[in-house]
Amino acid sequence: MTEVNTKDGIVTLKGDADNQAQKDLTTEYAKDVDGVKDVQNEMVVSKTAKKTPDTVGEKIDDASITALVEMTLVYHRSTSALSTKVETKHGVITLSGKAKNAAEKDLVSKLVNDVKGVKSVKN
Repeated sequence: MTEVNTKDGIVTLKGDADNQAQKDLTTEYAKDVDGVKDVQNEMVVSKTAKKTPDTVGEKIDDASITALVEMTLVYHRSTSALSTKVETKHGVITLSGKAKNAAEKDLVSKLVNDVKGVKSVKN
C-alpha cells in the first residue's frame, strides 16, 4: 500500500515497493499528474519481495514481461530517450542498443532485473 501526501504541489510517497522499478514508476506516474511540482519518493524496496511467481495465476508470459520492461525503460527519465531492443525468452531478457556509457548500460540492466518475472538479463 502506498501512502500519498500532498502539500503545495509537492507529493510525498511512502510505503513498500516490490522492486526499484515499481518505486521509479510510481514516481513517474505521480510527476505526470497536473499540478504536481515535485515528487519525494520515500518508498522502501522490500527485501523480502519474491521475483518468482508462486502460483499458476501469478505467472507472467514472455510478452507481458517484455511489455513491462519496455514500459519501465520508457517511464524512467534516465532511460526514456534510449533506443533499446528488448527480447524475452522464458523470462530471460536480452537487451540490445547503444548506451552513452557504462553507467547508463548498468542502470538499464538494474531496472530491467527488478521487473517482476525477469529471471536474468543479458545486456
